[in-house]
Amino acid sequence: MIGTRTIARSLLASAFVVLGAKSLQRSGDLAGVAEQVTDPLTDAAGIDTSTEKLVQINSGVQIAGGALLALGIGARPAALALGASLIPTTLASHRFWESETPMQKELDTMGFVKNAAILGGLLFAALDTGGRPSVFWSGRKAAVNAADAVSSAAQQAYSTVST
Repeated sequence: MIGTRTIARSLLASAFVVLGAKSLQRSGDLAGVAEQVTDPLTDAAGIDTSTEKLVQINSGVQIAGGALLALGIGARPAALALGASLIPTTLASHRFWESETPMQKELDTMGFVKNAAILGGLLFAALDTGGRPSVFWSGRKAAVNAADAVSSAAQQAYSTVST
């Protein structure tokens, strides 16, 4: 039976698979737009590669991450990878602060906000434990159990010494 989480992950992932494939096909055209974001990053990191190659890598991350998220295989890391790929995509594609016409500004603003909302959904997916305890909860529980054990051992040692 397909559960709500599976449907939600698949719907969220579908955009990345489809748009990642389209970006891969148009990587040469998108390289010019992406340079505004990639050039400062590659200069700072000392990476020497073409912007088109970076667009292709980003597209590959989106296709693979979307497929993994939809299938529920490594869904949490896939959601994080998709979120990381969405940030430069959004900053390159929806620069509403540089739009020249009111219509373009409105379209870029809507695209930016839409991607911010998708990023929020990816954060939910990355933090979703599927009803199981999270790493943070398990860590706190282990710390409390360890503190209780140490306290109990200390009390027993004190009782033994004081009698």
